Amino acid sequence: MTKLNDNAAAPGRTTVRIPTASGEELEAWLYRPVGDESFPAVVMAHGIGAIKAGGLAPFAERFCREGFAAVVFDYRQWGGSAGLPREELSFRRQREDYGTVIGWAAAQPSIDPRRIFAWGTSFAGMYTILAAAKMLPPARSLRLLALAVQDRLGSLIGRPPLYLPGAGAPGELAVGSTPEALHGQELMTPKDSTEWHNRVAARSLLSFSWRRPVRRAASIRCPILLIVAECDTMAPTGPALRVAETAPRGELYRSHGGHYDVYEGGKSFEDVLRVELEFLHRHATTPAP
Repeated sequence: MTKLNDNAAAPGRTTVRIPTASGEELEAWLYRPVGDESFPAVVMAHGIGAIKAGGLAPFAERFCREGFAAVVFDYRQWGGSAGLPREELSFRRQREDYGTVIGWAAAQPSIDPRRIFAWGTSFAGMYTILAAAKMLPPARSLRLLALAVQDRLGSLIGRPPLYLPGAGAPGELAVGSTPEALHGQELMTPKDSTEWHNRVAARSLLSFSWRRPVRRAASIRCPILLIVAECDTMAPTGPALRVAETAPRGELYRSHGGHYDVYEGGKSFEDVLRVELEFLHRHATTPAP
């Protein structure tokens, strides 16, 4: 059963608890436009190591003002959602969480199930570690792999996770250790009192490093918009560009600046919002205000 918190933390926002098949609940924010009709909706989650309180509200609030419901959630084991151990990333579970929240949204009377969009930042964070490994010297890549294997073996005998910083300075052993990483950490840190740890369980690196979404791009039949930074030092831009080229209905926008400049406070935030809203209105067939 979904539990509603009527004491919303922000105007127009309600906190909901969404059950999963594993029994662990997902915490989500529901933004709902004023009116009695069924609205198109955007289901949203953050990138690797971040939580919904770290920069997603400005996007959701703007979508809501433009006539879209928004459902912003934390993955299991992250943020306000349940699940142990904390801050462990799993490709399979996070993909399932997207499906769970989309299904929940489709069942809401105030949401039109035919007009639901999935929104993810940094491809929902699934491939950032692979990008970081490719940009690191081989010795540091091996150190990351060794720590990930050590952590996974420890989990088999009940040991707690070994954690890596999500962001670190160049030369540090972290998921992201480029000059851009610390700037991103500043933007992703929640501005309210929400607790957030700049860490990722090392075993997470083994969960998805072999995934190659480009291989399935040709089978994507729905419209898809990829926003790729012109100066990204955190993630490889090549795969995203190939998806945009290969997907039959793919669209591409090159944002100015780096990986984190798409967020509020970055140089491309307003431009990215404009492009996203144009895409949403066009494919939801709703008139832009």
